[in-house]
Amino acid sequence: MAMRGKSINLFLMDGDPNGRIKCTLANWTGVAYKIPRTELEKCKGRDDLSQSGVYFLFGSSDQTGENTTYIGQAGIRKNGEGILYRLQEHKRNPDKDYWTEAVVFTTSNNSFGPTEISYLENRFANMAVAAKRYLVKNGNEPTPGHITEEKESELEEFVDYAKIIMSTLGHKVFEPLAQIILASSATTPSDERGSLFFSIKRSGANAQARLTSEGLVVMAGSSIRKDSVPSCPDYVKSAREDNKEYIDKNGILQKDILFKTPSGASSFVLGAPTNGNVEWKTEDGKTFKEAEAAETADQ
Repeated sequence: MAMRGKSINLFLMDGDPNGRIKCTLANWTGVAYKIPRTELEKCKGRDDLSQSGVYFLFGSSDQTGENTTYIGQAGIRKNGEGILYRLQEHKRNPDKDYWTEAVVFTTSNNSFGPTEISYLENRFANMAVAAKRYLVKNGNEPTPGHITEEKESELEEFVDYAKIIMSTLGHKVFEPLAQIILASSATTPSDERGSLFFSIKRSGANAQARLTSEGLVVMAGSSIRKDSVPSCPDYVKSAREDNKEYIDKNGILQKDILFKTPSGASSFVLGAPTNGNVEWKTEDGKTFKEAEAAETADQ
């Protein structure tokens, strides 16, 4: 079934795309906010940020540069404080100084209770871990609580809308790399190894990759050439060094790795300067360049 269009309203609260953003979606009672850490004080007095909700703290690791997130929940306290108060607590916590902005989900009708936010915190955390885009810094898996099947159905609809909004706000925390296929190929079954799949089998490498809307993903389980030639580009050496913990002693990748260009991906696999347009080939022998040209002709 084809996806229907969605109407999303982004309100730049400070008139600045890098400032606070309020996000709503047609026919949805949810409300989302994207709040830079430096702008938390400006949110004081907002009734919907004193409610219950679920929040994400986004930042990056100083050691590795890896994208990080912490997912939490905030209930309404006796003093009337809710989400915003919890975010301010995190800002004062020296152990959580890595985050630079927060994304918050609540509702326009203040309908979240402890059961709802526990369920959503659990779902969001598990989805983020499964996607493997971000280092999820939750120490323990949040409890899902106990809900009826009717409430679960209602909350899963909220989750579907939240996924759309999160990507719109620039965080693909829920989207596995290998499952984001080109819009022009949206009807291709996810297990059909057609023109979106490519491989390299030479020089000790046996790698598989999938074309996505963001670039070429070299798949976990691929084997790459263990050494590199003297002329190997510096950016390839850096990519191999940055991902060394995900390459075992036999050169087998332990995670999916995204590259913006076919040549970046093929050079990483072969440890040498390469032309990815001809190195990557489909199962029927077409080069990446030929497969891309054929797909363009079909549109």
